Amino acid sequence: MENLRFSVGVDAPAQHVWNVMLGLDTYREWAGAFQEGSTYEGGWNEGEEIRFLGPNDDGTSSGLFGTIVENRPHEFVSIRYLGDVENGAENPGGPAAGLHENYSFIENDGVTTLVVELEVPDEWADDMRGMWSEAIDAIKRLAEQA
Repeated sequence: MENLRFSVGVDAPAQHVWNVMLGLDTYREWAGAFQEGSTYEGGWNEGEEIRFLGPNDDGTSSGLFGTIVENRPHEFVSIRYLGDVENGAENPGGPAAGLHENYSFIENDGVTTLVVELEVPDEWADDMRGMWSEAIDAIKRLAEQA
């Protein structure tokens, strides 16, 4: 397992950066860094299940599912993954099960530092570095243009 960390300063209040990152419409824009057509189902409240999905050629979707273990609005979100989704069906376990992904929003004088920290299986690390680097830049761009 490898721990990855990404950080970017965004010229916008934390509440706005939060809304851009977690709002479904803007999520779909920046999550294209992972796969075009990426989306999520579920919610961001503590205890809720969430599924991060991308389309397959056959019309089904695949991705990961987990639970929101902590949510402090406009400050912090933590996700614990429970397994993967293959062709629309949840499969508990697998390489992502038990891993965490955290988002922190730290505002100082109207500038928000967005920090993304995640645990990934070693074999995913290189791909995730590239995708998250692109994704965090897209979040910054979207948050600063509105």
